[in-house]
Amino acid sequence: MAEKDPTDLVELTHDKLSVEAVSELVTCPSCGAISIFIGTTRDSFEEKKVVQLEYEAYVPMAQSELKKIYADIRARWPTIRHICVHHRLGVVPVTDASVIIGISSPHRRDSLEAVQYCIDKLKATVPIWKKEVYEEESCWKENMECQWTGQS
Repeated sequence: MAEKDPTDLVELTHDKLSVEAVSELVTCPSCGAISIFIGTTRDSFEEKKVVQLEYEAYVPMAQSELKKIYADIRARWPTIRHICVHHRLGVVPVTDASVIIGISSPHRRDSLEAVQYCIDKLKATVPIWKKEVYEEESCWKENMECQWTGQS
């Protein structure tokens, strides 16, 4: 496998996400670590049965905000090789992935820390909105980390 230049990949899609695809996109011969985060739809929230989640995004701004996060990651962890975020839009059934983040680096510490940073910043700054659909009702949810709520 030939070494490729560092890549920063973003995909916002209505299609089902693939952990294998994200892993392949960040695989690199010089990297001994690929850290992956998978955020999935769980079946309950505050004792309510969740049927599905629905996501909407302002795609151009979401892509722009993710690129800012990538720049921050590269400044904090210069050894990071590849960064990939796939986020699903539309309906996401229980157990399906809503977001998959993959980051590769020569050693595990950098990629593990960068993945944690990436999901935290994504939830705080990227304009992707989540609607939780319960058996009896539905509601749009704010991430507690959102900077625009004034609660962080």
